[in-house]
Amino acid sequence: MMKINIINVWLAVFFLFSCVNGNKPKDLIDLVQSPLTADEDADEVEMPEIALEKESFDFGEINQDESISIEFKLKNIGNAPLIIRSVKGSCGCTVPEWSEGPIAAGDDTIIKVTFNSGKRSGKQNKTVTLITNAIPSIKVLIIKGVVLVSEK
Repeated sequence: MMKINIINVWLAVFFLFSCVNGNKPKDLIDLVQSPLTADEDADEVEMPEIALEKESFDFGEINQDESISIEFKLKNIGNAPLIIRSVKGSCGCTVPEWSEGPIAAGDDTIIKVTFNSGKRSGKQNKTVTLITNAIPSIKVLIIKGVVLVSEK
């Protein structure tokens, strides 16, 4: 029993000291996606920055089986090209469309989102998540409203 405890202590000491190594392998730098943390000597790092006219949209009331499209205007106010890596709706009823090329500094683009109410009813709160190369890398757009049940 004592032998197992000594082995466990030596393993713990080994792992502790293996994590304290001051020299970072070059492979770790490849894992760093942000130039802000990758280059310690940079005075000013060129980065994209997102400005949205609106981050949420309330469509009010629509009937079942109706669709509504919303356009979110996004502008790159940074000093480097903005890359939108992915845009995903919170469910299949929320479908985004966007241009997949880089957005130059000072340029803007439209993210069009179509919400199809289908057989849903009542209050709706849907999201569209953007993943970009800006910091923060995640932006969430919100679409909300009420779907009315049609009386037959």
